[in-house]
Amino acid sequence: MRTYTMLVKVEETDLDELQHVNNIKYVEWIQKVSKDHWLQVAKQNALHDFIWVVREHRITYYSGAKRDDELRIQTEIIHSKGSISTRKVSMRNNKTDQLVVSSETDWCLLNAKTMKPTRIPASIKNLFAAP
Repeated sequence: MRTYTMLVKVEETDLDELQHVNNIKYVEWIQKVSKDHWLQVAKQNALHDFIWVVREHRITYYSGAKRDDELRIQTEIIHSKGSISTRKVSMRNNKTDQLVVSSETDWCLLNAKTMKPTRIPASIKNLFAAP
């Protein structure tokens, strides 16, 4: 499954003092959509053998989301090399299609037993390839 999409409705508890979504909440959603994508495509043995950890987030904010906005959050892998996989996430207002946030995150694959970085096997790369 090359892309994965989820919808989120902005709640009161997601807001900061300016009544826009708090930046920390965007990071939480970036991590959630990424994890959900992994859980959707990974086989049970991969879930047992490997763990993904964040190495770096790069986030660009375009506009603020407000209470009751519905965001369409989409993710895909755009590059993988060695133990690092770069994942792109875009968040758009589902009603207007306006881009709210985009991000690229470098995720490092760890061996679950040793907790050391491990080269991403072809079997995992293929899970996120276009059909």
